[in-house]
Amino acid sequence: MNALGIVLVDVGIAAGFLGLVSLVRPLHFLGIRSRRRAASLIGIGAVLGVAGAALPAPLRRAEGEPSLLDDYVPGYQFQEFHETRVQAPPERVYRAILEVTADEIWLFRTLTWIRSPRLVERAESILSPGGKRPILEVATSTGFLKLAEDPGREIVVGTIVVAPPEARSHSGPFTPQMFAELDRPDFAKAGMNFRVQDEGNGWCRVTTETRVYATDTAARRRFAAYWRIIYPGSAFIRVMWLKAIRERAQGRL
Repeated sequence: MNALGIVLVDVGIAAGFLGLVSLVRPLHFLGIRSRRRAASLIGIGAVLGVAGAALPAPLRRAEGEPSLLDDYVPGYQFQEFHETRVQAPPERVYRAILEVTADEIWLFRTLTWIRSPRLVERAESILSPGGKRPILEVATSTGFLKLAEDPGREIVVGTIVVAPPEARSHSGPFTPQMFAELDRPDFAKAGMNFRVQDEGNGWCRVTTETRVYATDTAARRRFAAYWRIIYPGSAFIRVMWLKAIRERAQGRL
């Protein structure tokens, strides 16, 4: 299960960190009373981390109510889903999705810096966005492709997260159709959507889903280790992203 892999990796990282700290000064209050125990804890953390990263990620198929995301990533090995309810008209909620900025998403910059540390300013990207431009606008101009949009209801973006070295030199246009049909070995593609559903009585349900499809075993293994490490931070960003959308739509920003 993906969840088990994530738990094992996170517990392994935590155990390794505590072990490293205890090599300098044993954490007696946690029962780590010697550097020998600290070294053992580091070893246990490494084993758990490797085991978690190596767990299989079975292919799953989209279920439930159809969405535009199904057209581009109908099958996937990795997925996360989050939702919130917003007291605002659907058109205002959808506009908030398009307009929310990185500065409105709590800890966005901190978590993306941890994910990709940098000592100097980089060119603008989803991991280093400008403060004034909408975050989806930054994404679709710096590596993400706008795959589809049903104005007022759903927007879907996508990017390639694993690719062989020779593919990175490809300079031709990459289209939504090419993204949907991509099934060559050594690739993994990620699709993400934001969706608004009118629940009536002035309320909307806003959801965001991310799916990643790896085209072969090698790509799946490469991405699995990365996904299971970054998942907690990624999930937190998505939750805070929805919170920022809600607050903007409800006029609190």
